Amino acid sequence: MGYRVVDTDSVEPIPDRPCELRRIGVEGGLEKFALNRFRAEPGEQVPLKYHYHTEQEEAFYVLSGTLFVETPDETFEVPEGGLFVADPESPHRAHNPEDATETVDILAIGAPAVSGDAEQYDPDER
Repeated sequence: MGYRVVDTDSVEPIPDRPCELRRIGVEGGLEKFALNRFRAEPGEQVPLKYHYHTEQEEAFYVLSGTLFVETPDETFEVPEGGLFVADPESPHRAHNPEDATETVDILAIGAPAVSGDAEQYDPDER
């Protein structure tokens, strides 16, 4: 058996990201799925690039603020307490618009916990 409590505020942010990213699942010893906490100020995007995952399902749970997620067909507005889900092979770009009036805090959950399956997506090549 194994149990742990992780003080997510004490997890150091990952450098060189477009917004604050704390890999809280790694700190908690999670191996089957990824769990990350993001904080995006107005004008910041969440991922490094417009992308899709080849294997991983990805979900964004909005803790506070409003998250905007651009997809090839529409932009979703996800309010506090809302959940946005992207299936594998589904391009998306999560962000907090330039004209937003508040920070957005989210938990991002991905399963399986695979690294290197994020592929860049260019919406101009549709």
